[in-house]
Amino acid sequence: MPKFLQHLVLVGLSIAALLTVRGAESYTIAVIPKGTTHEFWKSIHAGAIKAQRELTGQGTKVEIIWKGPLREDDRDQQIQVVENFMARHVSAIVLAPLDSQALVNPVHNAILAKVPVVVMDSDLKSDEYVSFVATDNYKGGQLAGEQMGKLLGGKGNVILLRYAVGSASTEARENGFLDVLKGKYPNIKIISSDQHAGATRESAYQTSQNILNRFGREVNGVFCPCEPPTIAMTKALRDIGLAGGKVKMIGFDAGSQSVLDMKNGDVQALAVQNPMLMGYLGVTTAVKHLRGEKVEKRIDTGVALVTPENMNEPEIKDLLYPPFDKYLK
Repeated sequence: MPKFLQHLVLVGLSIAALLTVRGAESYTIAVIPKGTTHEFWKSIHAGAIKAQRELTGQGTKVEIIWKGPLREDDRDQQIQVVENFMARHVSAIVLAPLDSQALVNPVHNAILAKVPVVVMDSDLKSDEYVSFVATDNYKGGQLAGEQMGKLLGGKGNVILLRYAVGSASTEARENGFLDVLKGKYPNIKIISSDQHAGATRESAYQTSQNILNRFGREVNGVFCPCEPPTIAMTKALRDIGLAGGKVKMIGFDAGSQSVLDMKNGDVQALAVQNPMLMGYLGVTTAVKHLRGEKVEKRIDTGVALVTPENMNEPEIKDLLYPPFDKYLK
């Protein structure tokens, strides 16, 4: 065979080999939420499955393994889940760390073991991860603070019911909220900001009752930085006849109960994220990195202030009613 033909054959075989490898791309992505109980995580899961279906349809086989702790305060269980996936040498991990400090070492160890990590939803006190895919949580808190200032006409007494120590996402929201009130509304007094709701609706409800027993006669507005305390505090206000706008209630996230409470007039505003987009971009960003493509270190998935006035606008309805049933059968 002439040399130039031999060369063409070799080139052809090389291209065929590359195409075969490319066509047979296969990745196993472990997606680890803070917890598996609340609707927010179901939306993240749905977004991850959406990414899996799209990538598989484009010829890149992706398997999603969804596993996280049941409760959002179980640091040890989340650490164990990360370590187990590291030991299994999955292709990549997409993680919502429930503690910004406690998950630093497990993530460091995973990266040492050549398992790249994309962090989503809540930040980590590390810069070793591939990318951080999340809401601008501080901005979300600022939006809530601005709305509280408007609703109260710039004066009154406000309660901030915090979520959990070490949860970076909610701490950023709490800081954004407080900074706006302190900076722009000097006549609004924060009468309670040192109580934490905890990871369940039950603990959040108990804490809400305790706070309202103490401050119920003087409070004009309440802010809660995520789904469980928002639902719990709204119920506690309702129980003592302070709902329906008597006390202005602002929450975070679009759980179906919170949306219903807004329809019924018991919630005056919600700062709403896009968890489906977060789950989707968490997975697609991990796959891009695995392919050797450049990814942004920080990907902002957006935040919107939802009120009774705008809740029926098409783009807002998409955030309030994510189609997770389409992806979670």
